Amino acid sequence: MGILNVTPDSFYDGGRYTEFSAALRHAEQMLADGADIIDIGAYSSRPNARDVSEQEEIDRLAPFISQLSAGFPDCIISVDTFRSNVAREAIRLGAHIINDVSGGGLDEQMYAVAGQLQVPYILMHMRGTPATMQSFTTYEDLIGDISQYFAERIALLRTHGVRDIILDPGPGFSKTLNQNYELVNRFRELTVFGLPLLGAVSRKSMVYKALDSGPAEALNGTTILNAALVRNGANLLRVHDVKEAREVIQLSIKLNESNLIYENN
Repeated sequence: MGILNVTPDSFYDGGRYTEFSAALRHAEQMLADGADIIDIGAYSSRPNARDVSEQEEIDRLAPFISQLSAGFPDCIISVDTFRSNVAREAIRLGAHIINDVSGGGLDEQMYAVAGQLQVPYILMHMRGTPATMQSFTTYEDLIGDISQYFAERIALLRTHGVRDIILDPGPGFSKTLNQNYELVNRFRELTVFGLPLLGAVSRKSMVYKALDSGPAEALNGTTILNAALVRNGANLLRVHDVKEAREVIQLSIKLNESNLIYENN
């Protein structure tokens, strides 16, 4: 899943792809590099990001979704939004998946809309809002508490008729640096739900703070963590750097094939 932020203030690539031509060139390059999905977001979820009205979010998203859908009809498009009206309009324009960082917590109509539209829904774990989430990092048991959160929301989504659910445990959201690494190490425990797991650590502060650097220097660290996520059960990687992530997946497959050959001999 390649990230396309059409925002002026995202933590890594804010402002780079607010123009049609730059955004479409970037999407085309990600598809050429092996992206299966393009995830378009128009509202930055970084802490202290500027609030954006619902209409402004739609106005930012609409032309890019329309252009991408028309230019690349085989491309799967995911819309990164926590607002049900934005999700509805994005799907109408050609998007296929709703990626909700709030897990339905910021719009009580989101589950109903996802069910009505009959599209896959990415359920992310977060407490509070993007502005307050780092005040909610106390857990009795990190994976146990995340599992309870998922169990409750999966049940609600099912009651609204949502059939296809992808789980995103939310690295970097409502978690301390150490909790983020515990989450990566224990990622496989979340396969208990039998649903696809999304790994999303690309260039996040959990990478660059541990290395005392910044987002621009976080590719190598991201690649290492992506390899760990794939090995620990991730089915999908959400990334800024598609080529490198695709290589992680290809080499992980090779390692698994080699291991099977070794075990059979």
